[in-house]
Amino acid sequence: GMSGCYSNALLAVSQLKEKYPQRQIIVVDSLCASVGEGFLVAEALRMQANNVMLEDLAHWVDTQKKNVCHWFTVDTFEHLKHGGRVSATSAVMGTLLQIKPLLRVDEQGGLEVMAKPRGGKNAMKAQLQHMMNTLQDPHRILIGHGDNPEAAQNLAFAVLEQIPDAQIYIAEIGPVIGSHT
Repeated sequence: GMSGCYSNALLAVSQLKEKYPQRQIIVVDSLCASVGEGFLVAEALRMQANNVMLEDLAHWVDTQKKNVCHWFTVDTFEHLKHGGRVSATSAVMGTLLQIKPLLRVDEQGGLEVMAKPRGGKNAMKAQLQHMMNTLQDPHRILIGHGDNPEAAQNLAFAVLEQIPDAQIYIAEIGPVIGSHT
């Protein structure tokens, strides 16, 4: 929903199948980005190390992708404006009102605005509340950040107050998804 990567991968596979007809290549649209996609890949690699077959890995990723929830906020409207996601007027107003939009990746892999809290603390509270309302596995939580490890750690502490035995993994999002948002 956010890029043409899946379509490009399908095109590449069709070309590779001609050159390597004996090879088995499976493409799965993860509907994820950054840390969520990394989680699916890491889990698939762990399963592969336990001799899970390629078809089963692809099926697992395909069934689990809807269970990965991407909720995030941004500190500034600057990149949203430059990326064409908001107008210049919206960016100015959002900045003046200190709005920190709470976004998520929807079921089609696109971005959706879920709330417009004012201020960083309210944004973190809203993000934590949405996470608690939708969390299916309270033991594994991934927190991604775009060059803001302090905010990620603060969110991790807030999660641990709610779920003391949670396994929290903190990762930096990449520059491509970072500039996208």
